[in-house]
Amino acid sequence: MDRVAGAIADPVRRDILVMLRHRRHSAGEIAASFAISRPAVSRHLRVLRDSGLVRDEVVGRSRLYEIDPRQFTDLVEWLAQFAGPLDWQHRLDALETEVRRTRRERLARDPTANGEEHTA
Repeated sequence: MDRVAGAIADPVRRDILVMLRHRRHSAGEIAASFAISRPAVSRHLRVLRDSGLVRDEVVGRSRLYEIDPRQFTDLVEWLAQFAGPLDWQHRLDALETEVRRTRRERLARDPTANGEEHTA
């Protein structure tokens, strides 16, 4: 996990990962997207490859890079302990509380009501 965390600590490497999120890219395509030298991009790609976050494949004269999502698992699980409930979970909890409160109030007003709507 330390290697993965170290690899994503650099903003250029994070940007490379975002690029690779949906499809694989050649080293040249990746390098063309940055205002740094090709050797610098190659060093970033090596760090990502060594950490296991990306894998590469030589196709003809190109080296294609793609994300290897398996290496994110440990980091995601570790980070999850710091993430509170998602906003929608809070909203669903609030809705459940409101529904229960409304039912209690309705039963307090009419003890024969069982929470079902009756039509005449």
